[in-house]
Order: sequence, then structure tokens, then C-alpha cells
Amino acid sequence: EFARMNLNYTLTSKRRCLKLVRENIVSGWDDPRMSTLCGMRRRGYTPEAIRDFCERIGVSKANSVVDFALLEACIREDLNKKAPRAMAVLRPIKLIIDNYPEDKVEQIEVEVNPENPEMGKRTVEFSRELYIEEDDFMEDAPKKYFRLSPGREVRLKSAYYVTCTSCEKDENGNIIAVHCTYDPETRGGDSPDGRKVKGTIHFVSAAHAIDAEVRLYDRLFTVENPSDETGVNDFTDNLNKDSMIVLKNAKLESNLTNLSVGDKFQFLRLGYFCVDKDSTPEKPVFNRT
Repeated sequence: EFARMNLNYTLTSKRRCLKLVRENIVSGWDDPRMSTLCGMRRRGYTPEAIRDFCERIGVSKANSVVDFALLEACIREDLNKKAPRAMAVLRPIKLIIDNYPEDKVEQIEVEVNPENPEMGKRTVEFSRELYIEEDDFMEDAPKKYFRLSPGREVRLKSAYYVTCTSCEKDENGNIIAVHCTYDPETRGGDSPDGRKVKGTIHFVSAAHAIDAEVRLYDRLFTVENPSDETGVNDFTDNLNKDSMIVLKNAKLESNLTNLSVGDKFQFLRLGYFCVDKDSTPEKPVFNRT
């Protein structure tokens, strides 16, 4: 007899997996956190990546546990070659370019997949009001922070150099908008005077953004081998309360329409994501692979 394909941070016992399902700890056998084929498929794992993983670990007569990171490396290598790129902002704040014309909209050309030039180019909208990630701005930034902060200049992906001037806050002190100016001579992401910036951030045009829900999945357990853990009353005591984080206000570029369940993308700077079966034409749902 040969050892099972045991992954750390997962369960292989059918009885214990059944408990997760029956007690609604997970959404079903195809929950993306489950180490089932249907769960892996829903999370965005491809057949090619799973076969590659099986070839790498080989077959052994001894009981063993495989590091989950190896499986992730296999899917990352596979999707890097085939997944289209897209811009998405998961935790959005407004970026307002004060010296950009209010009614102007430009089409910015970007690669579909730089690892596969044959996939061609796509265009994204650029306008006066954009969405950026909230952690791409820091009001009081340390020296080695290379994103937006007052007085600092960064590149907006394939678009322009912008310099932060100020920010707006709500009554609780939370930052709700960042103001900046842009250099119209830097279209395409390069400056004619040869000056360099150390930071490049992505964006989504506020007027053209698609609303989406994004589910960020992590390890289901806080320990590597929950089945073997001793000193606890039940293996569920080791559940990771942050194994699924749901972001309901994500903003996507306008190209992400007419999607099919299982479509896979790399969201720039954020990771790989696939369309979930809970998606609707009005509001797509993405799972982080």
C-alpha cells in the first residue's frame, strides 16, 4: 500500500471532513478551502497544475506530509503562462488628479500577459477620478515606503507620473480620498527628462469600474497537521478564523464582463483569482487561488 497524498494545513480523514460539511464550518465539499478535487477546481487550480504536483511528489511507501507551498508553486507556474492580467482594487480609496480635465477619458494600452506576448494588448480607461488600494497611500510614510504619500511621486501603471498633494478624511479620521497632480509629459510611464520613480501602482477608473465581491482564502487550520494535533478537545479548535475574508466592495477594470465560471486572471500585484459559481452578471464573485 502507498501513502495518501497528505497536505499540511488540510484534513484527509473523511470522517473529519464530513464534520466540517455537516456543521457548516465550510460551504460544502467544493468549498475552496477543502482539499477535494471539486474544492481545488473552485479555487482555480488547473488539471495541468495538479498533474505537475503529483509528478513532483512522486510515490512513496512511507507515510509523509507534503508542504502546501509546493502545490501553490505548481499552480502559480501554470497560471503565470496562461492567465490574462487585469487591474482590480480590493480595498478602494479615491485618487483625484486635480489638474486633469474633468470630462476627459483616455484609453491606456497594457499587455494582456507579458509572459505570453501572443495574447496581445488590451485598453483600460484613465480619468480624473481613479480607485487605488488603500495601502498604496500612507500619510506619514517611512523612508523606504515607495508608494503615495504627501510630496512623493509614483507611476500609475502604463499611464502617468503623479505626485501626491493632500488627502481627505471623514469625521472618524479615516482617509477617503487622496489628491495628486499628474505630469502630462509622462504618458506611458516614462519621463522625457529621464527622472525615475521607485513605485508603480495599479488603478481602476472610478467612472468605469465594475463592482465585485472578492473572497480571500487562506489555510483552513492554524497548525500544519490538524489531524495529529494533541492537547486540544477537538481538531476544530485549530480552525483559522481568517481562512476566508469577503470583500464586497472591490472595483474591477471594465474589461471583466461576460465572464464564465472558472475564468482565471492575475490581478496585478494581488495574485491569481478565478470566477466563482456564485457570480451574477450584475456582480461577479472572484476566489483568490
